[in-house]
Amino acid sequence: MNIKKYIIEKSKELNMDMIGFTDSGPLVNIEEYLDYRLKNNRFTEFEEADIKKRIDPKLTMGNCKTIIVIALSYNVDYNEKPDCEFKGSLSKSSWGTDYHRVLKNRLELLADEIKKVKDFDYKSFVDTGPLVDRELAYKAGIGYYGKNCSIINEKYGSFIFIGYMLTDLEIDECDKPMDSQCGDCNLCLKACPTNALDNSYRLNPRKCISYLTQTKKEIDVELRKKMGIKIYGCDTCQMVCPKNKNIKKSSHEEFIPTVTKGYLDLKELLTISNREFKQKYGHISGSWRGKSVLRRNAINALKNIKTSANEKSINKLIDDK
Repeated sequence: MNIKKYIIEKSKELNMDMIGFTDSGPLVNIEEYLDYRLKNNRFTEFEEADIKKRIDPKLTMGNCKTIIVIALSYNVDYNEKPDCEFKGSLSKSSWGTDYHRVLKNRLELLADEIKKVKDFDYKSFVDTGPLVDRELAYKAGIGYYGKNCSIINEKYGSFIFIGYMLTDLEIDECDKPMDSQCGDCNLCLKACPTNALDNSYRLNPRKCISYLTQTKKEIDVELRKKMGIKIYGCDTCQMVCPKNKNIKKSSHEEFIPTVTKGYLDLKELLTISNREFKQKYGHISGSWRGKSVLRRNAINALKNIKTSANEKSINKLIDDK
């Protein structure tokens, strides 16, 4: 049996958009850059600080031989606007059902299919392991690195979620990385509100709005002003990317923002209880930071949308929080 072909066929049956295979060798291509980030205070509190664990799959699973990487597009076709007066935006990554749940479920279903034909050992992760998932996706041929550090797939663009499975399967024909197709384009660098993209393929995550909306640390005043009405995440560099034009849209209904419509009511965030927040928004990926962080972001958003016409009502909302 050609186990790779079998797994690919099963991935299609499970409605996975992309799948790739790579070996368990260390991710040596990014070791130097990770070391640079660590020494220059560019690591965040969400990352594994041990660089060896970030690049060596065998430190997570000693008998790992092949890594299966999957990806789902979350670029759903949706543009309905909410009816609230003061609204804060969510990145597309937090529009629908928490992608951690969705991809983890797909990986477990795929593992079940593999077990039907072969006994094997595995560990699956969606943003929960120490390894750099984007580098695994790159190495497995899922896509190439854009200058904004996102992985870009030729068919689906960069609005993709990544999950991976470390396995003890022996698959000789692994996939190959792709060369960047960004060319001379630098629209993402120009568009970044905080200049977090200080060079091509180089990101300062501590200035990235996506990070700023998640950290519990104090945010610099000038950076707060540039966050606009963003409540969770930021899509700016992806929205301007030409590689996200005229691509195949996502078919995954889980990522349609039926509850939020892509926004949160800023006034509601100031008054909603923890229980109400969990009941209404606990299904979205942005809820993992808790109500307090999102409420802080809501206050910042309200300050950023002040005008002479609504300043009095905004001030009252903030004062009454």
